[in-house]
Amino acid sequence: MADKNNKVPENVPGAWYVDNELCTPCRVCLDEAADLLKYNADESKVFFFKQPEGADELAHAASARDVCPQAAIAEDGE
Repeated sequence: MADKNNKVPENVPGAWYVDNELCTPCRVCLDEAADLLKYNADESKVFFFKQPEGADELAHAASARDVCPQAAIAEDGE
């Protein structure tokens, strides 16, 4: 389960985040939320470059969370 104390450093502030220790950049989440997520510079982690706004983006973020095989995405951040 993702821990808000282990956010990928590039993650923008907000409720949604990717856990730095759990993320294995499998790309599955990017297929669900390319409008919100991207790889860091060395492509070793994925992070939220934009927090979701509106129903469509919230649905994309939730889909990314739901398909993440490592449970590295969560929405309890700050």
